[in-house]
Amino acid sequence: MALGEMVMTVEADILERYQRRTPGSRARHEEARRYLPAGDTRSATWFAPYPTYMVAGEGAWLEDCDGNRYLDLLNNFTSLVHGHAQPDIVEYAADQLTRGTVFGTAAEPQVALARLLIERIPSIDLLRFTNSGTEATMMMMRAARAFTGRDIIVKMDGGYHGSHDFVEVSVSADLDCASAPAAKVEGRGVPDAVLNAVMVAPFNDLGALEALLRQHHERIAGVIVEPMPNAGGMVPPAPGYLRGLRALADEYGVLLLFDEIVTLRLGSGGFQAIEGAIPDLTAVAKIIGGGFPVGAFGGREDIMAMFDPAASPDFVFHSGTFNGNNMTMTAGLEAMQRLDQAAIERINRLGESLGAGINRIFRSLGIGAQCLGYGSLQQIHWTGEPVRTLADARRAGDNTGQLRRLLHLELLNRGVYTSNRGMFSITTPVNEADITLALRAVENALNTLLPYMRATAPRLLRG
Repeated sequence: MALGEMVMTVEADILERYQRRTPGSRARHEEARRYLPAGDTRSATWFAPYPTYMVAGEGAWLEDCDGNRYLDLLNNFTSLVHGHAQPDIVEYAADQLTRGTVFGTAAEPQVALARLLIERIPSIDLLRFTNSGTEATMMMMRAARAFTGRDIIVKMDGGYHGSHDFVEVSVSADLDCASAPAAKVEGRGVPDAVLNAVMVAPFNDLGALEALLRQHHERIAGVIVEPMPNAGGMVPPAPGYLRGLRALADEYGVLLLFDEIVTLRLGSGGFQAIEGAIPDLTAVAKIIGGGFPVGAFGGREDIMAMFDPAASPDFVFHSGTFNGNNMTMTAGLEAMQRLDQAAIERINRLGESLGAGINRIFRSLGIGAQCLGYGSLQQIHWTGEPVRTLADARRAGDNTGQLRRLLHLELLNRGVYTSNRGMFSITTPVNEADITLALRAVENALNTLLPYMRATAPRLLRG
């Protein structure tokens, strides 16, 4: 069989099996397209030929509308750290529901969750709640600009911090300029004017950032970074990098902002506590809401005092109809209390086991790819070369055809639900048997895809 025919055969087989097992999802998708662009409200959850419609979740498992069950290694993009319908969280949330969801007043549940977060996260003296991670990074950046009186925020080239305009800049790493990438607007509808207030630097490159700060520090309010970039590919920080950021921020008189929306789950005090690099401001979200929409930002007392109307008539205004609502705060408090250091260490071990197992499979099959990450967060990169920067991570996906998409679909066919970019996250109900099941599914899926790789990405195959 010719290589071109082999490619078409592999693709057609995977697609046909997916469509055969999910007719209900296809029908629901066609109906949804009558009311929602692309049939959904989240760009990240869409994939071709149509997304799988899940109707129930329990623990580490999902069930779709056709009765298929899946081991969930996505858990709503890392946010459901205790999996689905955790009984205690459900009980506390249901009790709060009977007493009111939100009152439009100050309320005790937000105080309890704020206290827990402040006790755990080294950088936070005071905090404010929001309803999403996007809002949290937006307000954290506003706080930095208000406190310093400067406009510019430096972000990492290829870093993702939500969908507000000032972070829709250089979300895809520049492949042509490693040391001094130019900021670029990404996405239609974002005004070019945001480039007056955003600069970019490459992740894991202290020298490039220092050169930028040396030239522009008098105009820069702060530097925002995910300690381990999520959408950028779960690329770990180089040894000493985060502490180096702290030193540079101090030397040049700018604020250091950590986006720990995803990485908070890796340690009780987030990645900042793991690395001993304490920022001035931190944004968190996802796991702190117990499965409900949430975000928060906080930091040094002198910075956060700007939000206190009793302290100054020139306070920074921040509100939101559902900020700190009782449902989210109640569920979030129970979720965070259950996520103690022992639970974190356990899911980190399982995540490392999954990543190591995937790397063993790559070696045994002669595939030049790798799984990279930290603890309970792992991601596949289609290269055997070192992945140190977000440009490296982006480059790894080049010239692989539909490999990411087909692996995602084939894992669905084999009962494992992941992100369509090859990211895995572990929840507390996952056990060793689940990891074994996932590794078996990955190995079988890769065996299915070997002819496709041979035809479309031979550089990945050794020998």
